Amino acid sequence: MKLNERSLAFYATCDSPADNSGFLYKRGERHTAYHRRWFVLKGNMLFYFEERDSREPVGVIVLEGCNVELCDSAENFAFAIRFGGSKSRTYVLAAESQAAMESWVKSLSRASFDYMRLVVRELEKQLQEMSRGLPGGCGGSQDAPGPWKPKPSGLEQSRERLPAVPAVVPKENGCAVWNNVLGADRPPDTSGCGGHDEEGTPRPPPLPPRRRVMNGEAAVAESPSTFCRLHEQYSREVARLRQDWQQKRRGPQP
Repeated sequence: MKLNERSLAFYATCDSPADNSGFLYKRGERHTAYHRRWFVLKGNMLFYFEERDSREPVGVIVLEGCNVELCDSAENFAFAIRFGGSKSRTYVLAAESQAAMESWVKSLSRASFDYMRLVVRELEKQLQEMSRGLPGGCGGSQDAPGPWKPKPSGLEQSRERLPAVPAVVPKENGCAVWNNVLGADRPPDTSGCGGHDEEGTPRPPPLPPRRRVMNGEAAVAESPSTFCRLHEQYSREVARLRQDWQQKRRGPQP
């Protein structure tokens, strides 16, 4: 990729976020005096300006094939950017505080593509270990995956969680008592309806007998054993009542 001064100046001053920025003291190449410059780190490029509001950078350092290390210098908090090769230049910089120096050394050491390759390789290795379930993987399982089992539906889960309802409700002192404890003993079924249907679902308890007053005498209906008997008995009573109501409506016949 070809770069020119205009493209570099635009990239240095555009609104893209910077990895680090701040004032540093830069030692000159010919003269050993330090000059205060504004530095901006974007990716693997370190731009430096004369002032913070300068429109164009004075220079740029491409951080590839270099090492960032501390060095002895007349200025405090100094560090150097050293490139390989006998004729390569070494950039000596100095921060204004210990915290600023540590921040710059850390960010500059991680700016090169070589460091990014190492990070990517390490992440790929961890991903492979996790997928294979090796002991060194993060959260990997050592056991082989078992056969797939379908997830039970909501109705089956509710049947497993809910306790069984007894077919006949026991009574104490004339009041019905429900025992929802799993595994509780059930009283024998004497209603003739059966406690469970074909699918094993418990049936509700039978209806209690009713009292009706007819012709001044209390008649107690027989205890039904099935719903069909109850239906037949009540239908006969309804038919008789309807017949009496129709006769009263017609009035006495001559």
